[in-house]
Amino acid sequence: MPSPHPPSAALDESAEDLARERALVERLGASAETDGFVPFDRFMDRALYAEGIGYYTGPTNPLGRLGDFYTAPHVHPLFGRALARRVQQVRDRLVPEVPFRVVELGPGDGTLAATVLEELGREPDAAARYSYVLVERSPSLRTVSLERAQTVGAGAGISVATEEGLGSSGPFVGVVIAHEVLDAQPVRRLVYRREGWQELGVRGIGDRLEPAESRPSRPLPPNPPAAPEDGEIWEHAAGTTTCVRAISDHLASGVAIVIDYGMGAAELRSAHPTGTLAGVRRHQPVEEPWTHPGHVDLSTFVDFTRVRADAARFGLCELAYSSQAEALGRWGFDELLREALRSAPSAEARLRTQLAAKSLLFGFERFQILELAPAGGVVWPIT
Repeated sequence: MPSPHPPSAALDESAEDLARERALVERLGASAETDGFVPFDRFMDRALYAEGIGYYTGPTNPLGRLGDFYTAPHVHPLFGRALARRVQQVRDRLVPEVPFRVVELGPGDGTLAATVLEELGREPDAAARYSYVLVERSPSLRTVSLERAQTVGAGAGISVATEEGLGSSGPFVGVVIAHEVLDAQPVRRLVYRREGWQELGVRGIGDRLEPAESRPSRPLPPNPPAAPEDGEIWEHAAGTTTCVRAISDHLASGVAIVIDYGMGAAELRSAHPTGTLAGVRRHQPVEEPWTHPGHVDLSTFVDFTRVRADAARFGLCELAYSSQAEALGRWGFDELLREALRSAPSAEARLRTQLAAKSLLFGFERFQILELAPAGGVVWPIT
């Protein structure tokens, strides 16, 4: 998420940066269609995840205040502590199962995992009650997040491991956390013209990429917008459906918590007729997100109407769907904030905590939190 007060930062390219960009452009060229066109979802997948040269797989950590963007867990540990309280409630309301697994999808640099583990570790029998699993596509971030989470987990005796996918070890009982995962799924972008839907993407021009469009070479995604206007852009990330289905297939009992920025389909279409694609670099928006491939974060808003429909189709029950502020309130944020203010060592620390709390409650207004449970194991949310 871009900083509300972005620091000034030069966007000069180092020789290493330029070499990575050229390598990525060459790799995209090798995967292009016959006319050199690369559909946007293919471009986004390579730009974010190409081994060694993608945005999330490069040598530097792009997250946090010193990176390109920060997320709620970076603002203050209060966010992760509140989420941990929800995990504890789910665990307590289920018939005791050992092990109870917390599976975090896309843990990034491990900031959220570390905070959740620290809070869970306050329980005297935490070692016997929990295990924590990180599912991270990026090898470099997998290493960073595992090291950070294992350091905290070791203090409480909670085992921490990484796995290739949500269902690598088969069905399990526990909680799935998907925090800012769906917005980074590679997305097909289609624009409506008088002759019908056209595919948006990029095309290599020398050593740079330019935006392009082409006739679709694949079937359209299901359920296109009805009666589209000329120039209307439709964004469809197949990975969101894949993620929801994986939750349905492997979460035997417990709760899945999806946290991301987005809105319903009707509001998305009304408020963003030309799409929601955003590029961020060093806390600043990038107007042409295809520039500097591998060095720009790419994301789109989540269509929660579609996610909720997928969940129902795959047999998941919806427990709650609300803003981040409302969810934090259900999870005991007010009590945690009072504790943090009481224990603050100085007036300055109290002020910082108050400002962070305000940011978490009001600075992430586009964030929604969706809680899902398998049909046979519903755990009601905090009321």
